[in-house]
This record gives sequence, C-alpha cells and structure tokens, in this order.
Amino acid sequence: MPKKVLVTGAAGFIGSHLCEELLGRGDDVIGVDCFTDYYPRFLKQKSLDAVQGKPGFRFVEGDLNDLDLPSLIGDRSIVYHLAAQAGVRASWGQEFDAYINHNIRATQQLLEALKERTDIRFVFASSSSVYGKTTTLPTPEDVVLRPNSPYGATKVTCEDLLALYRENWGVDYCALRYFTVYGPRQRPDMGFHKFLRALLEQRPLDVFGDGSQSRDCTFVADIVRATIQAGDTRTKSQVFNVGGGSRKVLKDILGIMEDIVGTKARVDYGQVERGDVPHTWADISRSREEFGYNPRTPVEEGLRQEAEWLSGIVQEIDRPG
Repeated sequence: MPKKVLVTGAAGFIGSHLCEELLGRGDDVIGVDCFTDYYPRFLKQKSLDAVQGKPGFRFVEGDLNDLDLPSLIGDRSIVYHLAAQAGVRASWGQEFDAYINHNIRATQQLLEALKERTDIRFVFASSSSVYGKTTTLPTPEDVVLRPNSPYGATKVTCEDLLALYRENWGVDYCALRYFTVYGPRQRPDMGFHKFLRALLEQRPLDVFGDGSQSRDCTFVADIVRATIQAGDTRTKSQVFNVGGGSRKVLKDILGIMEDIVGTKARVDYGQVERGDVPHTWADISRSREEFGYNPRTPVEEGLRQEAEWLSGIVQEIDRPG
C-alpha cells in the first residue's frame, strides 16, 4: 500500500533519486532541503525537476535545525534522513562547523521529534567513512570504527545518537553505510564525476595517490533500492552495509571510463589527501539476509549512464548560482 514518507536532502544526488522512486510506486512524499552552498544550487534544483509538480510530492525548503519537525513529520510512517554536509576532504578546519550543524545537530533534532513516535521507521544515511583505514576486507558491520576524517567522525556520532534514542526512547531506526555511490546527478566534487568530466572535456585529470586504491562502487539505483527496502522492512534497529558488489582498483575504473568516453586519460598523480583511505569493500551479508538487498548494476553500465547524463549538462556546471 502507498506510504506517507519524509525525505530529507531531497534535492541532493541520492535524495532526488529516492523521491522519484518513491513517487513512482505511489507514495505520498514530503521532500526537505536547505540548499547549502557546498555546490551550486541550480544543480540541486535541476535534480528536483524529476519530481517537482508530480502528484503526491510536496517540497519544503528549510534547515532541519529551524523547522517545526513534529508538525512536518505529522502523519508520516517513514523518515528517510539523507540530508548532510558531505565531503571528506572539506571537513577539516573551520568548515567543521557546517558538519556539526547539518550532520550531528540536525540528526539529533530529528531524533528529538521522533522520540515519542515509535510507530515511525527512521532510515539514516551513514557512510563507509566510519571504517577509516580498516584492513578487514570485506568489512562487516561489527569491526571497530576508526574514521579517518572529521566527516566520518560525524557519521559515527550520528550512529551513536541513533542507538541512544533507541535504548532510551524506543526509536525504530536503520542506519545504512553507503559505499562509494555514483551515477547520474552525482555531486561535482566526487571523484567519478570529476574524472568523467575531464575525459569529456579532453583535459588532464588529477588523482590523489598512485591509482592503486580500490573502491566498492555502488550505483545510485541500487542504493535507492536498498534504502526503500530498509524502510519497508522492520528489522532490528542496527547498522547495515550497502555496497555495490563491484570492488574495482582506481586505475581499472579509469580504463572503463576511457572506453566509454572514447578518450585516453591524461592522469596527474599526486599525494594522498588527508582523510582518504586506501580500500573499501562491503560485506553485505547482513543487508542481504535482513531485507533482501542484492546490487544489480555492473560498474561498466553504471558509469555509462553517468557519462551519458554528464555529457548533457557539462556546459552548465560552472555557471554562477
């Protein structure tokens, strides 16, 4: 049956896809976004074009720290919390204030609004960044968390808050640790977006490190599918890995991109950036067993779709606003 849901971060990369899929199955969706200036507003508005004006969708612009959350949640049965200040490399220094505000404080405000609402399923978008430089590969959810960036530390703190509100107030939650999400509408600061754009524009691309690092690459449609499954399935409140089943070495990823675009990459290798990790690889046994998650999209197909999308908007990306 159709559900009434709330999606935070609705104008973002994953959030816009999630809203589109939920509307496609007939759900009533309230989307919230505050349009932070981390990347151009018009790109987020472009992402929202897929859902704006569709029956069953209402958009609210505002900061979760300022909105009347109990009223906003109202008759919702699922809250998908994807809003966050993103970016590992940008989370150092004075910029950390934004991560405290949009990641930790906003999550705590939502949990406060939900603490008397044990009837609501709370799905939280966490990150593989909580694992840091783990040497346990593939990585199960129960390894010791050692984040390697302030961004990763905020996600660990949010997960701790979820557990606290579950223990003390009975909040029903599911935390999904996303692994290297890519696909159409990907943020312009993300690696795959930058690499494909450089190839499309036939200019050199920058790689932090020597290209031997590897990532568990997860196509956005698979992420959305897992997120919806987690909302629909009342599993025990806990964390789940969501990977793509497509772990690839970066040099091999660049080779796939070269084949798709039809251009040879000119790569400038540099120093590893603070906060980066050498490898990620998700053990998805728990999410497969608990709510039936099964990634479907090979990297080759996912990157083809991202390149096709990016080629259509590449002329607009740097415009002001």
